[in-house]
Amino acid sequence: MDVKTATEIAVLHHALVGAAEEMGEALKRSAYSPNIKERRDYSCALFDAEGRLLAQAAHLPVHLGSMPASVTSVLAHPSINMKRRHTYAIVNDPFNGGTHLPDLTMVASAFSYGDRPRLLGYVANRAHHADIGGAAPGSMSPQTDLIAEGLVIPPTMIKLEDDTSKDVWELIKANTRTPAEREGDLWAQIAACDRGMHRLDEIVKRVGQSGFKRLCNALFKHSATLLRKNLQSLKAGTYTAEDTLDDDGAGTMDIPIKLELTVSRSKITFDFSGSSAQVRGGVNAVRAVTESAAFYSVLCLCDPKPPVNHGCFRCIEVITQPGTVVDARRPAPVAGGNVETSQRIVDVCFAALEQAAPRRIPAQSQGTMNNLTIGGTAPDGEPFTYYETIAGGCGAGANHDGADATHSHMTNTLNTPVEALEHAYPLRVEEYSLRENSGGDGKHKGGNGVVRRVRTLVDAQFGLLTERRIHAPRGTGKGRPGRPGINQILDVQGDTEQLDGKCSGELRAGEAIDIRTPGGGGCSPTRR
Repeated sequence: MDVKTATEIAVLHHALVGAAEEMGEALKRSAYSPNIKERRDYSCALFDAEGRLLAQAAHLPVHLGSMPASVTSVLAHPSINMKRRHTYAIVNDPFNGGTHLPDLTMVASAFSYGDRPRLLGYVANRAHHADIGGAAPGSMSPQTDLIAEGLVIPPTMIKLEDDTSKDVWELIKANTRTPAEREGDLWAQIAACDRGMHRLDEIVKRVGQSGFKRLCNALFKHSATLLRKNLQSLKAGTYTAEDTLDDDGAGTMDIPIKLELTVSRSKITFDFSGSSAQVRGGVNAVRAVTESAAFYSVLCLCDPKPPVNHGCFRCIEVITQPGTVVDARRPAPVAGGNVETSQRIVDVCFAALEQAAPRRIPAQSQGTMNNLTIGGTAPDGEPFTYYETIAGGCGAGANHDGADATHSHMTNTLNTPVEALEHAYPLRVEEYSLRENSGGDGKHKGGNGVVRRVRTLVDAQFGLLTERRIHAPRGTGKGRPGRPGINQILDVQGDTEQLDGKCSGELRAGEAIDIRTPGGGGCSPTRR
């Protein structure tokens, strides 16, 4: 590649990533819910006219490989014509481009501005809505049926030019406990799409339509080349790994995820065919989530890291068996697959990759997102739904201790600030601290988890989807495992009741949920 072309594609890549980041800023600043505004539970991306990923902002890794599936499903839907200017569609159906139901993905067509508009590509964003209906507030409690988890939305047009599909908006609002918040967050997603459209038009105008296509193809090729060069740093061969989910919340324990990893100089293949059959509880993951975890694990090892786009994925093959916990089929519940099973898939990927890249893989991090939902009616008579994932310990590496109190791997969200949480909900945060000595011992110690205690001021319902309450995060070499997490209720007298990793129930006013998240594994490297 000549210097001029290398410079042009570098400039293009950073312009596209900047546009996606700016979409995220628009979404964050205009969102209504603390979950999007404060926790930043969203991702934004741009696609070319063929639906190929151009760039994605540094938002949530779990969306890395699954966002393209949403765009593909929208473009393929017979009742939606995305070739029209300013067409906006949404989807959350896990078996038709989605991941789990609270994640609403919006896809919009991006045209050039002027007298002769031309299709430039597509912009997309995904935001986790704090309630999308279903049997329990927050739409993230353990269920045994997809319909009980919430409203299922196939690819559906929600806006065209200046007209909104009022029936669709009203349908969504009628199926959620917090309709005003949902409407506000949907408008924020539209605002993010609009920002992406303008920026993409500016980028194309700088280089021209034909130049843009040429440079995009060169950028894809460059990413693929860089990824192949990184694969050459791994030891070629076939490696196996296995790890276990604690349970599915519906009676099935010790759910295995198995991987056979094949590494060559030009390709890496993840074969999950030996994993458990899909289960009755909601820890099933759709294929797009499994792909995201595999892509993420490879990119973590890349130095230099290639621009993340369609080209990266040419060298990565993911094999799954339909009907398994890593490639579930309808009507399996999937709320926990996106947040909990994705973390375990990463653990399995890293366990296999450690054999191909000795001393480059850290010990296991907390391996869970510690999903907590609380919902009810506030003193002013308005319903509320609070959702949060909670940080934990990171695994130690060969040359460093693990980080404390961090959202790791497939999540990249923040905590909800105490002030924002208490302002928005009838809840009080009584403790938010490091869980001392929860990281595994070793030459390098695993990071500590946290203690998060939230007391409700009104009668409410809660739901928990958590992992690593039974099987602790493993250490590396002779490093010790991190401490498993603990969930418990504190009643008004201060008595404690232990809770399962996945459960739901009632909270009386004055009672508190106390979450103690897992620590990361320790690391004491051994010679090879």
